[in-house]
Amino acid sequence: MSAARNFQVDLHGLVDLLSHHLYSSPRVYLRELLQNAADAITARRLVDPEAPAEIHIRTIPGGLEVSDSGIGLTADQVSELLATIGRSSKRDEIGFAREEFLGQFGIGMLSAFMVADEIAVTTKAASAATTLWVGTADGRYTVTEAPDREAIGTTVSLTARRNAEQWVVPQSVRDLALYFGSMLPVQITVDDELVSDGLAPWDRVGTAGERNARLVGYAQEELGFTPFDVINLKVPDAGLDGVAFVLPFPANPAERATHRVYLKRMLLSDGLEGLLPEWAFFVRCLVDTSELRPTASREALYDGPHLEETKEALADQLRGWLVRLGATNPKRLNEFLRIHQLGVKALALHDDAMMELVERFVPFETNQGRMTLHEVRERAEEIRYVASIDEFRQIAGVAAAQGVLLVDAGYTYDADLLERLAAVHPDVNVARFDPTELATAFEALDPAIELALRPFVAAAEEALATVGCEVVVRAFDPPTLPVLYLVDRSAAFAAELRATRDKVDGLWAGVLGALDTHDESKPQLVLNHRSPLVRRLASFADNGVVGLAIEGLYGHALMLGHHPIRPADSALVNRSFLGLLEQAVPASAKDTP
Repeated sequence: MSAARNFQVDLHGLVDLLSHHLYSSPRVYLRELLQNAADAITARRLVDPEAPAEIHIRTIPGGLEVSDSGIGLTADQVSELLATIGRSSKRDEIGFAREEFLGQFGIGMLSAFMVADEIAVTTKAASAATTLWVGTADGRYTVTEAPDREAIGTTVSLTARRNAEQWVVPQSVRDLALYFGSMLPVQITVDDELVSDGLAPWDRVGTAGERNARLVGYAQEELGFTPFDVINLKVPDAGLDGVAFVLPFPANPAERATHRVYLKRMLLSDGLEGLLPEWAFFVRCLVDTSELRPTASREALYDGPHLEETKEALADQLRGWLVRLGATNPKRLNEFLRIHQLGVKALALHDDAMMELVERFVPFETNQGRMTLHEVRERAEEIRYVASIDEFRQIAGVAAAQGVLLVDAGYTYDADLLERLAAVHPDVNVARFDPTELATAFEALDPAIELALRPFVAAAEEALATVGCEVVVRAFDPPTLPVLYLVDRSAAFAAELRATRDKVDGLWAGVLGALDTHDESKPQLVLNHRSPLVRRLASFADNGVVGLAIEGLYGHALMLGHHPIRPADSALVNRSFLGLLEQAVPASAKDTP
């Protein structure tokens, strides 16, 4: 039986794996060194709460030194940690596997080889000699006793390899330390310049006004805007604390919101997606978490049940802010809705509390002016709506003149919200309005007048025979509107289907033919008998002029209602226009060739 053997690890290959496949950039080397230093300080303060919490970074020609006031390591601990990268049992024994710590000491040191060929670690633990560990990128290392240093702690020194010098120049180091470590609860300096004072913007230090001013200042400097409001966020189960900044301008709901997230006060990502539901695109979060699990690269969060629970908890807090704002400051809520109405509507599709808020505060377009759904309910026994903006434009004025209140639900989410209102309030009747219903609301003519108009109607229908339109005469307000084109939804769908079928090849024509409902109902051209123009036209004896005028009114009605213009419609309108010009400008004898 052969003895068990250990794998031989190619350190060059492992570093290449980290550099090109795990980490997004070699710049994370400084983050890993900061993590090691922060963990060492945390370990020491667990034993001695009064111990200093300081990290000092000093740039040197072609390299840098990172010194911390942490717990330090003995010679045996140095060997155990740095010779057993990734072995959690060694980490447990030495005491670096507790949840207070950010990373793994060995992996953090290994990441420094992405920018250096040689790393030196000088460290001193309490009541122990100073130890020097020197490791090289080819996997060799030495551990020796070093000249004694007075202070407990560790210093990591490295010299950049060729083509990696840009990562250790003073400005780059200062920028990276500020970027990754500005929120760490320790004092960080780079070449004696303070980078972090250990205070995060969301820390509850000072008065509420001072904290709010600190947060607003952060948003202005780091995010580039003055927030509409700042919402406190806290999820104890995720160890999450922070704030959500409400955007002062409309956000594009098609773009995924990104957030700045810290893990135990170290920057995890400044563009994290998926922290909030999609409807919450009107906020940008600044949060710190100690319990959510990071991915292997520590540049994103692991997508699992814990993150989903946290997302729901954060959504509840945003929802609660909106409800409180509606109850305590309606004017402020209206200002918010003018900016972020779309996000609130999206939320209301799935949330009853938000639906109540939308009903009371969000204005909808109606043919009697802008009003909330609550106001619409007070004015009408049944809420009627049209789902197309063009359709609403066509019939809004006519419906208002007949006393019919219509809601324009052609905007994003509006039709779905109206249907949801009926689900939330079973006593509310909501129905989509069919334009052809207007004809039933119009006043029928006296039978004698209707009989006298039959020749006129017959001439009108003959003029429109090529476009398949029925002509009726009714009396309705306003008298200034001479004509109205009405088509029900099923007829419109059937007409569009047939038009498309005529344009495609045989296979698709057969598919579309199978979908044809064979709806034979025709659109209606409703002539208004209260219009002086229509009455004068009805008295004309010249059917040729009547036909041209009816064709012109048909084209006018199509354009008024924003209906599509088919080739047959266009030809008919052109004929009417030219024919009426001929009637208006009669030819003279000298015009004859």
